[in-house]
Amino acid sequence: MSAVVYDLREVRRARYAVAAVFAVHGAVTGSFATRVPWIQDHAGVSAGQLGLALAFPALGASVAMPLAGRISHRFGARNALRGLTALWTLSLTLPALAPNLLTLCLALFTYGATAGMADVAMNALGVEVENRLGKSIMSGLHGMWSAGALIGSAGGTLAAHLGADARLHHALAAAVLTVLGVAACAWVLDLQPAEDEEPPPRFALPPRSALLVGAVGFCAVFAEGASLDWSAVYLRDQLQASAALAAACTTGFTLTMAIARIAGDKVVDRYGSVRTVRASGVLAVLGGLLIVVSDHPAVAMSGFALMGLGIAVVVPLCFAAAGRSGSNPSLAIAGVATITYTSGLIAPGAIGTLAQATSLMVSFGLVTVLSGGLVAFASVLRAGDRDRPKVSAPDATVPAPRP
Repeated sequence: MSAVVYDLREVRRARYAVAAVFAVHGAVTGSFATRVPWIQDHAGVSAGQLGLALAFPALGASVAMPLAGRISHRFGARNALRGLTALWTLSLTLPALAPNLLTLCLALFTYGATAGMADVAMNALGVEVENRLGKSIMSGLHGMWSAGALIGSAGGTLAAHLGADARLHHALAAAVLTVLGVAACAWVLDLQPAEDEEPPPRFALPPRSALLVGAVGFCAVFAEGASLDWSAVYLRDQLQASAALAAACTTGFTLTMAIARIAGDKVVDRYGSVRTVRASGVLAVLGGLLIVVSDHPAVAMSGFALMGLGIAVVVPLCFAAAGRSGSNPSLAIAGVATITYTSGLIAPGAIGTLAQATSLMVSFGLVTVLSGGLVAFASVLRAGDRDRPKVSAPDATVPAPRP
C-alpha cells in the first residue's frame, strides 16, 4: 500500500470505524447461530446432515480468504471492505431460504466465503490502524466482535422465543447490519496500492512465518471451540450440574473472553505480545487443570473462566503479528485466518470423538496440553511488537510505517 500521511484525528476515527465493522461482523455470526435449529427444520435435514452442512462455512472461508488481498489491491482498502462487508451481511439471508441439504450447503459455502474475505479485510485494516497509532488495538477490536456476537445472539434468542420466522428475522437483521456496516466503512483508512506495486496472486501458500503464527492461533481457537461447545456438556455429564448452571458456564466463558479482549490492549502495550501470550498460556493451562481435576461445578466454572482469560487475546495478537511478518500482510493474515478457522471447525468433533473413546476429562486434558503450546511458542509473535511509531500530539500526522 502507498505510504499516505494521515492526520491523527483521521486515524483515531478510523479506529472506531473498524471497531464498528468488527461488531457488525460478530452480530451476523450471533444472529445466524441462534437460528440453526429453525434452519435445520426448514431444510428438513437430520443431525448428521446438519453437521455436514455446517462444515461448508469453513470450507468456503478457506477457499475465498486468499482473494481478499487481490480485491483490496484492485479497489482500494476502503471500497473493498465496504463491498465485502455488504456481501457478508446480506449472505445472512441465504441459509434460512434453503429448502434442502444441497441448497443449504451452497448457502453456507457462500456465507462462509463472504465471512472469510471480510474477516481478512477488516483485520488487515485493523493492523494498519494499530501501526499508525503506535499502540495495541487488535485485542479491543476482537472484543468488539465478541460484543457484536452477543448482541446478535440476544436478538436471535428473542426472535426464537417469539417464534419468528428466521427468513423474516434474518432479512431484517441483514438490512440493518448492512446499513451500519457500509456507513462505518466511510471512515476507515482509504489505503491505495502504490503505482509500482504488483497485485497479489489469486491463490498462494502463506509465508512460513504466517504458518508458525497460525499454529499458535490453532492452539487458542481449539481451546475456544472446545470450551464453547462442550463446557455445558462437561458440567452436566461429568459433574451432574443442572441445565441452567451448565448453560451459565458457557455464557460466563463467552463474557470472560469479551471482557478480557476489550481490556487486553493495555496489557499488550505494557508487556508486549510475547510476554502477554506466555502469561495467557499459563492462565489457560491452570484453567485446564482445574477443569480436569474438578469434582464440583464451581471449580470447573472457575477453570473455564481462567481458560477464557487465557486465550482471549491470543488470536488478535496472531493477526497483528501476521500483518507485520512480511511484505504481503493480507496473504499472511489470510493464512493465519485459514488455520484458525480450521481449528474451530475440527475442535468440537475431535473433542467428541476422543470423549466417546475415553472420557470428556481426557478430552480436556488434550485442550490443556494444547494450551501449553501458547507458552512454548509465544516467541513467534515477536513481530507484533515491531516498529510501532509513538504519536501523542492531537494534530500530528502519522505516516505509513515501513514493512
